[in-house]
Amino acid sequence: MSALLARCSVLLVAALLFGGCGTVDNAFDCNAICSRYKSCFDSSFDVAACGTRCRVASKGDADFTRRVNVCDACIDSRSCAAATFSCATSCVGVVP
Repeated sequence: MSALLARCSVLLVAALLFGGCGTVDNAFDCNAICSRYKSCFDSSFDVAACGTRCRVASKGDADFTRRVNVCDACIDSRSCAAATFSCATSCVGVVP
């Protein structure tokens, strides 16, 4: 009985530790994209509200989550001008 309890405990801890990684990664991606929009296009843009909208839209929507990841990867190492031209199709719908 204690071996079964130990296995269940290990599985529960693993699920808690690793199951939330996608959520944390997505929150980071959303905040990075929203912050980048503010720095490149609109200095008065509400990053917190954008991040919240992005995270809410990502919950349970694998396609939106994929688009967030693609957008973040695209803009990551580009200047504002380069990201505008190269990443517009990747980021449409993720931020205004």
